[in-house]
Amino acid sequence: MRYTESMRHFNVTGLCVPEKHYMADISGKLAQIRAMVDQGHYFTINRARQYGKTTTLNMLEKTLAHEYIVAQISFEGLGDESFETPAAFCDTFMGRVQRAIQSGAAAEDPAYAADWVNPLVIDFKALGEHITSMCRGKKIVLMIDEVDKTSNNRVYIHFLGMLRDKYLARDRGKDFTFQSVILAGVYDIKNLKLKLINEGVYTPTAAEGVVRNSPWNIAANFKVDMSFNPAEIAAMLIEYENDHHSGMDIPAISSLIYDYTDGYPYLVSDICKLIDEEFGKDWTAEGIQKAIRYIVNEEQNTLFDDIIKNLESYKDLSGFIYAMLFLSTEKPYSIRDPAVEWALMFGFVKQQGGKIRIGNKIFELVIADYFMSKDAHHDDQKRITGVLAEDVIAGGRFNMELALRKFAEHYRQLYNKKDAPFLERQGMLLFLSYLKPLINGRGFYHIESQLADSRRMDLVVNFGRDEFIVELKIWHGGVSHKAAQGQLAGYLKSRGAGSGYLVSFDFRQEGNQSPCEEWVDCQGLRIFSVIL
Repeated sequence: MRYTESMRHFNVTGLCVPEKHYMADISGKLAQIRAMVDQGHYFTINRARQYGKTTTLNMLEKTLAHEYIVAQISFEGLGDESFETPAAFCDTFMGRVQRAIQSGAAAEDPAYAADWVNPLVIDFKALGEHITSMCRGKKIVLMIDEVDKTSNNRVYIHFLGMLRDKYLARDRGKDFTFQSVILAGVYDIKNLKLKLINEGVYTPTAAEGVVRNSPWNIAANFKVDMSFNPAEIAAMLIEYENDHHSGMDIPAISSLIYDYTDGYPYLVSDICKLIDEEFGKDWTAEGIQKAIRYIVNEEQNTLFDDIIKNLESYKDLSGFIYAMLFLSTEKPYSIRDPAVEWALMFGFVKQQGGKIRIGNKIFELVIADYFMSKDAHHDDQKRITGVLAEDVIAGGRFNMELALRKFAEHYRQLYNKKDAPFLERQGMLLFLSYLKPLINGRGFYHIESQLADSRRMDLVVNFGRDEFIVELKIWHGGVSHKAAQGQLAGYLKSRGAGSGYLVSFDFRQEGNQSPCEEWVDCQGLRIFSVIL
């Protein structure tokens, strides 16, 4: 069936199909994965939820089908009974492989597909021998999607151990097995053990050794960047533009979408879908901002549900992300740090230049809102009140100077030195809790989080056509304050802004800097400086 212009659309649920949906160009990624298959690698595609793993496997199957027999199966929807015993697992596995081959390019050989189910195979030794027989003289690629949906970790790990042993024997010329095995899921094999232990459904035996020992230590490193770069986003928009002729500036719009999403596949498609279907095909910066405000403030989706669930479930991870966002705590990047490892696996952060940062600006907003909501529940007595949106908005324009003056006024009235331990940890969060209701509905902010020598937070606040750059910093003395002004001035220049705002929190018990609110000139730019 040929899909017409009116039938094609942006998709954010389930599998993406080129004939039905507008899709980013992932041909370069497929070529990199194909090279790994050709080299006979076994590997895992571990990416966060809704990162395009299933779509990639489906497109890869089509790419490989001319040269390989491809068995693409999934553990999605398997009941507990499929993992209760090795016999049950073997029967389920063989049945799924058989159905995958019957529906693929190898369907022309029905006898071969039928032979994949063998009732005599009731354990992993027998399954290994069966795989040898079925792979002899054939090039078969096994793909397993949703591998972290297993309900019995021990049975699955034994299955992986059998595949590993056959892989090693193949490379010694002693066995026949799959050309390549690709496992796709959120958790890698090492962390799959930790996940099941955390959920209380798996306890490793002494014979299995240290929890982190992996039966998949033969896996090649998977270094393909699964996020969409601006050129790949632009390819999707070109297809859309060929159908709709909206007149959008494709390079500018694709770059702006990337700037907010860092190419996270679900978020890219969600913004496009909302603009196309809900916001009048407004392919402008304002249209993108409308979509982002809706996504963050109103949309219910499983991706954000997973973010909150994981922050609630893994307290070390939650504390680590909180420190990154609100304390700018300096912590060197190390994949061996469990908190960093989990944050990377869930897509909360990215590694960049030896440091880590929050994965994208939309995640910053969602996670910051989560922490603010928790703060509201536990520290109602610590809220700044009395300022309304109409107090700082006139003629549809947000008055950031006035908003900061009012924040300073209420801050000084409500807090004193005995609050310093609380404020040093949550002062920046307090400011966000003050700012959000003032701009909610018509504006939003994102946090330029970073690991720096001085504890600081850069906010970029968008309200209508205006953009405000606000740096929040802990006071470390006059010299440091001057340096902060220079640092902010440099950042303003990089964004082409003529003015900015610097808020300094002075938590010293003695000798506090006199509070002040003033405009200062720095490097030819104007900075409104507030010291609290």
